[in-house]
Amino acid sequence: MTENRENWSARSGFIIAAIGSAVGLGNIWRFPYVAYENGGGAFLIPYLIALLTAGLPLLFLDYATGHRSNGAPPKAYRLLYKPAETLGWWQVCVCMVIALYYAGVLTWAGSYVYFSVGQTWGSDPEKFFFNTFLQTSSASGFDFTFIRHLFWPLVAVWAVVLMILYGGVKKGVELSNKIFMPLLIILFSILVIQALRLPGAAQGLNAFFTPNWSAMMDYKVWLAAYGHIFFSLSVGFGIMVTYASYLKPKTNLTGSGLIVGLANSSFEILAGIGVFAALGFMAHAAGTSVKDVVSGGIGLAFIAFPKLISSLGPGADLFGLLFFTSLLVAGITSMVSILQVPIAALQDKLHWSRKRAVTVVGGSTGAVSIFLFSTANAIKLVDIIDHFINNIGIVSGALVSIVMVSWFKRTLMQQFEIHINSISTIQLGRTWEFTLTVITPVVLLSTLLLTLSALLRQGYGDYSLSLQLCFGWGSIIFCILGAIAMSKVKD
Repeated sequence: MTENRENWSARSGFIIAAIGSAVGLGNIWRFPYVAYENGGGAFLIPYLIALLTAGLPLLFLDYATGHRSNGAPPKAYRLLYKPAETLGWWQVCVCMVIALYYAGVLTWAGSYVYFSVGQTWGSDPEKFFFNTFLQTSSASGFDFTFIRHLFWPLVAVWAVVLMILYGGVKKGVELSNKIFMPLLIILFSILVIQALRLPGAAQGLNAFFTPNWSAMMDYKVWLAAYGHIFFSLSVGFGIMVTYASYLKPKTNLTGSGLIVGLANSSFEILAGIGVFAALGFMAHAAGTSVKDVVSGGIGLAFIAFPKLISSLGPGADLFGLLFFTSLLVAGITSMVSILQVPIAALQDKLHWSRKRAVTVVGGSTGAVSIFLFSTANAIKLVDIIDHFINNIGIVSGALVSIVMVSWFKRTLMQQFEIHINSISTIQLGRTWEFTLTVITPVVLLSTLLLTLSALLRQGYGDYSLSLQLCFGWGSIIFCILGAIAMSKVKD
C-alpha cells in the first residue's frame, strides 16, 4: 500500500518541529558542562564560530538534500549518487540505535518527575539513583536481571512516542511539537527565574561566563565546540534531511535554518544560566566552590539536581517537577524526530503505509529497548552505546555525506546552491562552499581519528571488554551490516 507523501501544514510547523528535534536532553545537561569544562565564557566564542562555519552550513546541506529529493536519507542520497544509498541506511541505523537508549533516559526523567514530590531520593541521591532506582549490577560483564519499576515506565514512554508517530507528520509530529515546545519554554523559563533568585546564583553565573582565554589555545576546546554543534543541531544523521523532505516546494530554507540554529543556541545558553545559577546555590549552601559541585550528563541531572532540590526547603517539589518535566518534554520531541527517520525510509523504500512502518520500526526497536534498559545493566549500556554511536556513528555519517558532495561530486554542491538560492532570502556562496570543503571535513576527520585511536588503544571507561565489544563495537557493526543489507533490497 502507498500513500501520498505528507507535508508540514506550513513552514512554521517545520521550524517548530526542527527546533523540537534540536532541543533535547543534551541542551539541558550537556551544554552547560561542556562550556564550563572548555573555558567558560571563552567557550562561547568557538561555539558561535562553530555554529556559523559548520553547524549552519551542514544544516543547509541537509535541508537541500531532503528538500530536492522529497525523501528520507536512503532515497535522498541514492538520487544524488546511486551507491550513496548505503550512507542513507547507515544514518537510519544510527537513529534506531540512538532511539534504543534515548527511551531509557526518558524513562528515568519521567520517574524523577514522580520522585520529586517529597524528594523520594532521600539524603543520598547518588546511592538512590544507582543502587535503589537503577539497581546497577556490580558484575563486570552481562547482567540481565529484570527491574520491574524500569519496565513499565519504558513501556509508557514507547506508547506515547508511537502514538504521536501514528498521528502522522501534521497531526502527530507537528501537533505534538506545537504543544510540547511552548510548554518546555514556559517550564524552563520559570525554572531559570527561580534559580536566579537563589542565594549564590551570581557565583554560579560567574563560573559559567568567566572566560578562560588560555583554553582557546587548546585544539580540544575547538573540537569540543564543533562536536557539540553537530550533535546539538541534529545534523549529519538524517533527521534534518527527513524533516526537510516534508517541506513544500517554495520554502525559505536558509531563513528557516537560521531560526532553528539561533533558537537552539539561545535555549542552550538559557539552560546554562539556569543550571549554573542552581549550582552556584549548591556551592553557596555547602561553603565550597562551584567546581566542587558541577558534574556533567547523567550526574548533573540525576545526582546534582536532586541534591539541589532537597536543599531548597519550601518550593523544592515545584522546582523538581519543573526540571524533570522539562527533561521529559525535551526528550520526547527529540525521540519522535529520531524515529521519524527509519519510518520515512521504509515508507520510501518499500512503499509501506505509515501505520505499517511505525508498527514495524516502533515494535522492533521498542522491544529491544525495553528488554535491554529494564535490566541491571541499563546505565552501563546507555553510556557505552551513546559514546560509540555519537562519536563514530554520527561523525562518520556526517563526514562521508560532506566529502561526497564537496570533494567527489562537486557539481552537486553547485546544484544545491542554485536550488537553495532560488527559494531562500539569504543567498549562499563561496563561504558556504569553503566551510563544507575545508573546515567541516577537517574538524570531523580529526574528531573521528582521535576517537578511534583512543578506543583502540585503551577502550572506553572501566567497562569490560565483553560489554564494549557487544554493545559498543556491536552497535557500529549493526549499522554497517544494516546499511549494506537494506541498500541491496529491491524497491
